[in-house]
Amino acid sequence: MSLIVQKFGGTSVGSVERIQAVAERVARDHAAGHRMVVVVSAMSGETDRLLNLARAIQNPPAPRELDSLLSTGEQVTIGLLAMALEARGVPAKSYTGAQVKILTDSAFNKARIEAIDSANIEADLNSGKVVVVAGFQGVDANGNITTLGRGGSDTTGVALAAALNADECQIYTDVDGVYTTDPRIVPEARRLERITYEEMLEMASLGAKVLQIRSVEFASKYQVTLRVLSSFKDGPGTLITTEENIMEAALISGVTLNRDEAKLTVLGVPDRPGIAGAILGPVADANIEVDMIVQNVAADGSADFTFTVNRNDFDKALGILQGIAGELKAREVTGDRKIVKVSLVGVGMRSHAGIASRAFRILASEGINIKMISTSEIKISVVVDDKYGELAVRALHSEFGLGG
Repeated sequence: MSLIVQKFGGTSVGSVERIQAVAERVARDHAAGHRMVVVVSAMSGETDRLLNLARAIQNPPAPRELDSLLSTGEQVTIGLLAMALEARGVPAKSYTGAQVKILTDSAFNKARIEAIDSANIEADLNSGKVVVVAGFQGVDANGNITTLGRGGSDTTGVALAAALNADECQIYTDVDGVYTTDPRIVPEARRLERITYEEMLEMASLGAKVLQIRSVEFASKYQVTLRVLSSFKDGPGTLITTEENIMEAALISGVTLNRDEAKLTVLGVPDRPGIAGAILGPVADANIEVDMIVQNVAADGSADFTFTVNRNDFDKALGILQGIAGELKAREVTGDRKIVKVSLVGVGMRSHAGIASRAFRILASEGINIKMISTSEIKISVVVDDKYGELAVRALHSEFGLGG
């Protein structure tokens, strides 16, 4: 018998009909002899509804009380799914994060899991029950309800799979796997049968929305085998595993497009030790994450410093830089929110030369100017004008033969 952890997102449990469909799927797998733990999100739209209620009372809401409120969304789903299973003759038991004792730190709204007490779950599994667990939530050492942040149910599923030493963690969502790129941009995009943790981490951080980054990090750390599947149709999905479990790594596994980028440039600062820290320190103090960074030094001893941030942080970051421009002795501060980041990802890059030049050549042939470049062992990212983003994705996807 295999021990399987299945996670179903909000769209998968978005109505009574969808919950009944999930119960049918779980009942079928249970009847096949698998031991089953099912992690569920709140019904689609419920978390946003609760958040809006909170903001109508207090804006911003008190973090502790907000977590107490938001956690009720998943409690509705676990109760309904456990009832649906019982109605089918499948013994089931539901647990909130606190009842399991998914122990987290006390960072309300973005808590991190520290430990899981799996004793009760294991006892229920041994007695033949399907265990239904509320995702996205836990409890701190003081008994306060905490939530794990957006997409936290993925992390709950992976963490439980690690704690229980499950054979596989299956993430059910509204897509049937991980694709070489967004099929809405490139209709001939192909579903990948397998992908490495590293590649999935890069793709998730670069704009692919299939999995939450933290859940992939967790899976990689604890070697949890992940599979992304569709809750709306049957299929093998995409297996996310170690590089050793993939017979022959593809040269390029995927192309991503991130539209949430904005670029800031500090022009004409002195080229001296510590200038990068002087520029980025105040930005970091404002809790703004910096992505790509480029520094150019001119013959006159001055430097231009360019970096990207999330587009939602652009105005805040620009205001900070303009406020310290005099202190930095900068000639000018400029910004551009009309950019996107296009990336190539593939572990095959490690053993093949010339990928970057080939990518740059095809972009040039399409008349696409590159504004910034960033590379790693398995990734090449470029910043281009947003009007060329989709064209760049299509050109690179075709150049590297990623179509179905």
